[in-house]
Amino acid sequence: MGLYEQIESNKRRTFLLFAVFFAVVIAVGYAVGWLFWDFGELGVAFSIMLGTFWALVTYFLGDRIVLAVSGAREVRKEEFPHLYNTVEGLAIAAGLPAPKVYVMNDPAPNAFATGRNPNNSVIAVTTGLLKIMNRQELEGVVAHEMSHIKNRDVALQVFASILVGVVVMIADMAMRTMFYSRNRDKDKSPALMLVGVLFIFLAPIVAQLIHMAISRQREFLADASGAMLTRYPEGLAAALEKISANPNQLRAATNATAHLFIVNPFKKGFLVGLFSTHPPLEERITRLRERSMGMQG
Repeated sequence: MGLYEQIESNKRRTFLLFAVFFAVVIAVGYAVGWLFWDFGELGVAFSIMLGTFWALVTYFLGDRIVLAVSGAREVRKEEFPHLYNTVEGLAIAAGLPAPKVYVMNDPAPNAFATGRNPNNSVIAVTTGLLKIMNRQELEGVVAHEMSHIKNRDVALQVFASILVGVVVMIADMAMRTMFYSRNRDKDKSPALMLVGVLFIFLAPIVAQLIHMAISRQREFLADASGAMLTRYPEGLAAALEKISANPNQLRAATNATAHLFIVNPFKKGFLVGLFSTHPPLEERITRLRERSMGMQG
């Protein structure tokens, strides 16, 4: 599959996953409304209101929270001129305003992008990454993060996290209400009630799996878009190999922010397979090198 075809395929898969995601949110809201108020639409309305409130809070404060949690600080061009030049050059190539540049004092090589839109974006890298990357590898990493900004992945991931949070909160409230309530609607079919309860119980797991699948698709998309930006896929492939081989673990990593980083900040064995926010590194590197060979051919 060519580079353009891979990008379009990843976009289509993300759209499909989001469609399923919305269906899960609406369904769990309806199930809760039907079980407790005999009015499923009321549960759907509650889900929408809760999601809207959470979205507004996260939209305006999310990037500040992420930067504070990660311990990143904004740096001047005089401190890291090569990093600044790389970010500014790739921003011009991508047709974007230059993001603010942040650095985390951490020996583990990693990077992430955040910000609610391209005009309010940030690229943050660790001191460990700057120490071990050569020019082409650093360009590959920055191009990957620049692609996240251009593809609006930061806002997309925030939105996905909000949907997961809404499902988890509604399901938790429903389970607590069922546990403490002594009143049961005897007019409802026991079989349908059982199906509703099982769905409410499983919905948070399903939502989390969909969120992780979306995150993996956007990582593939950022790899492909970054390779197109630099026209040198080998730079990012080599950078991913170096990050993977480094024994240090990012100190500021949390489960809530892990999906933002270019490589899962937790070591292998913590999250794998369906429960990983990132595709397997080996597969990402293989795809990049296949593209590199295609460009050379």
